[in-house]
Amino acid sequence: MSRLVMKFGGTSVGDVERIARVARIVASERKPGRGLAVVVSAMAGETNRLVALTQGAGGEGTETALGGQDFDDEYDVVVSTGEQVTTGLLALALRRIGVPARSWQNWQIPFRTDGAHSKARIADVIEERIGASMDEGVIAVVPGFQGVTDNDRITTLGRGGSDTSAVALAAALKAERCDIYTDVDGVYTTDPRIVQKAQRLEKISYEEMLEMASLGAKVLQTRSVELAFAQRVPVRVLSSFVEPGAPNPGTIVCGEDEIVEKQVVSGVAYSRDEAKITLLGVEDHPGIAAEIFERLADAGINVDMIVQSEARQPGRQNILFTCPDREAQRAVASLEEVRARLGVEEIHVRRDVAKVSVIGIGMKSQAGVARTMFSALAQKGINIEAIATSEIKISVLIDAAYTELAVRALHTAYGLDGA
Repeated sequence: MSRLVMKFGGTSVGDVERIARVARIVASERKPGRGLAVVVSAMAGETNRLVALTQGAGGEGTETALGGQDFDDEYDVVVSTGEQVTTGLLALALRRIGVPARSWQNWQIPFRTDGAHSKARIADVIEERIGASMDEGVIAVVPGFQGVTDNDRITTLGRGGSDTSAVALAAALKAERCDIYTDVDGVYTTDPRIVQKAQRLEKISYEEMLEMASLGAKVLQTRSVELAFAQRVPVRVLSSFVEPGAPNPGTIVCGEDEIVEKQVVSGVAYSRDEAKITLLGVEDHPGIAAEIFERLADAGINVDMIVQSEARQPGRQNILFTCPDREAQRAVASLEEVRARLGVEEIHVRRDVAKVSVIGIGMKSQAGVARTMFSALAQKGINIEAIATSEIKISVLIDAAYTELAVRALHTAYGLDGA
């Protein structure tokens, strides 16, 4: 018996008409000898509505939590209900067209998680009961985004967590594939809203997709790609707005060895949610950088680019780093508390910056990738403020006003415009 996991996001199940379309798509995937599980998000806008209710009931405590501290466990009880509604509606829609289906809540499966409310991580999926039901031909409809602790308290996985739920279930069920249905028809070389010649990729490696997801591409949640990579779960991204029977190939996220022709650069990603923080005149001796970034880590700041350089004064250094713009104020506040002890002379924050990145597994064996990037940006008069690299990625920090110009220039420079 083979198994397939399908996942539908909030826009795909935004109303009863769309849920009816989802039911038809799911029914079209039924085959003899194949068990189906469907993971669903809350209907579009529902989670935001539920979060607002918790703010009204919880007052300042919940508001503080949204800034990065711990959430109350009752917050998860409230915001997890959106997915429960969707599971019931989709199961009803499937039964209405003659397809056997039942909803499963996470505690019934269960999805075991740690106790980090609002940002829990999946520890295990106990799939025996749901797997047996699927093998009998009953489609399992499962809520994404949530789980349950060993103490039987409901948890949620954070925004976009339904992708992670689907991949985790696919791994536990040893599914042939995990299909992520969304409002786009695959993974593109860049944002089609910026570059009209952006091309849909037939295949993309886990490593490339992980970089693209972490660098601003919104197609898949980063944690879901990490899990798919670790468990070697093939993932297909495709549109939920195509009727069954119509062409809908999507994009396969898979191992590098499954991609025959590897592009030097597969995509251009960007993120405008960036802030650049510069520490000037920092004392230059062992342990200072460790203390700075330990302080930021304790404050929950997600640091990305880091550049260290000598200051004009002997025995001093300058340290530049980037973080999400929404975390910049907290980052500065945490450093101000120890500024004097660390010998930081000045702290500067710039928030009108953007990060633009080129990604490709072909970079591993190809020279001149950086030269092409820097030349393309120079020809457009775009100044680079910071650079970060990995084996398959080059990211630059630029003035946010030049974001779209940079993306278009790089897309063309690496031959991604297509015919």
